[in-house]
Amino acid sequence: MKRIQPILTYLFGAIMIAGGIAHFVNPAPYAGFIPDFLPKDLVNYLTGIVEIALGAGVFFPQTRTWATLGIFLLMIAFLPLHVLDVFKENPAIGSKTVAYIRLPMQFVLIAWAWYNYRQSKARTS
Repeated sequence: MKRIQPILTYLFGAIMIAGGIAHFVNPAPYAGFIPDFLPKDLVNYLTGIVEIALGAGVFFPQTRTWATLGIFLLMIAFLPLHVLDVFKENPAIGSKTVAYIRLPMQFVLIAWAWYNYRQSKARTS
């Protein structure tokens, strides 16, 4: 497991960076997740910046603990959006089937972020 853990950590960072870049390359899919009372473009781009920054932070031992904790908190903050999406007539993520698949994936991302945070914290303690 000691060999796999760094790979999982860096993979998670890369996924976060890719997700953050997607907010700029193809912002339209994210608009449906953002509540109507918020400025959609601003929230979308700020979220992309945060995801890129946190993902990049995973690659550096000095920032890894805080970056993985930040990702964990971000994934928890996104959880209600994915729950609400399941109950929409036309889910932002696409179909109902995709929304049903995506919701448990959010829990996987939360657990993965928490695991990476705990591992990083243990290494720095």
